[in-house]
Amino acid sequence: LACGLDPAKTVFYRQSDVPQVAELAWILACVTPVPMLENAVSYKDKLAAGLKPSVGLFTYPVLQAADILIVQGERVPVGKDQKQHIEMTRDIAGAFNRQFGEVFVIPEPVIREEVATLPGTDGRKMSKSYGNTIEIFGDEKATKKKVMGIVTDSQPVEAPKQNLDQNIPLQLLKLVAAEKAREIEAKLEAGGYGYGDAKKELLAALLDYFAPYRQKREELAKNRDYIEQVLRDGAARANAVADATMKKVRQAVGLR
Repeated sequence: LACGLDPAKTVFYRQSDVPQVAELAWILACVTPVPMLENAVSYKDKLAAGLKPSVGLFTYPVLQAADILIVQGERVPVGKDQKQHIEMTRDIAGAFNRQFGEVFVIPEPVIREEVATLPGTDGRKMSKSYGNTIEIFGDEKATKKKVMGIVTDSQPVEAPKQNLDQNIPLQLLKLVAAEKAREIEAKLEAGGYGYGDAKKELLAALLDYFAPYRQKREELAKNRDYIEQVLRDGAARANAVADATMKKVRQAVGLR
C-alpha cells in the first residue's frame, strides 16, 4: 500500500484467510512427481546449508503452485531466482489438466531483466533468508549500517577501479539513480575515488528514492483499521475466486 498499489485494482489478502489454498496444495501434491521436488534449487540450497528438512519444506513448491493456481494467475512477476518455481507450477498445472481436464490456467513468469536478480550486501542474491537485504522501510541508522557494510573488493582508493559490473554499490545505485550511477562509475574508473564515497552516494540515493513510500507507510501505520479493512475486502474477493476454482477442482477429481 505504501508503495502505491491500489486496493481497488490489487487484491490484498493474508494467505491464511484463504484456507482453500491448503486443500488445493494437497490435491496438487497427488499429481506432483517426487524427482521434481528433489530438483528444486531452493530445497537443495537449504540442505547444503545444513537445514534439517521437513515434509513441509520439501513440498513448499506445491504450496507456491497452489497460491498461484487458486486464483487462476496468468502472469506472475518474479525475480530470476524464482523462475524455476513458476516452471514447476506450470508442470503441476499441466499434469493436473492432462489427467482431470482443463481446470487451470498455465501461468507465465514475468521477469524484468534490470531487476531479475538483486545483489545483497554480501554479494549473494538479496534474500531475507540470507540476512543480506536493505529494507525499504528500515530506519535510517540501520540502513546506513547495512549500506556501509556492503562487501567490495580491496582495490586501493587511488587505483582506477576494474570489474565494476560486479560492484554491488554501483549495481544498486543504477536501480534508483541511473544518472548518478554513471557519474560514480566514471569516478571509480578514473581512480582517486573510493568505495566508501560510492556507498555514501548510494545511501543518499536510497533514502531520497524511498522517502515518499516511507512517509506513506508512517501515515498508514497510524490507521490500522483501514489496513484491516483492505485485508478483509481482499479476503472476500480472493475467497470468491478460490471457491470457484475449488468447485472445478473437486468436480474434476470426483470429490462431491
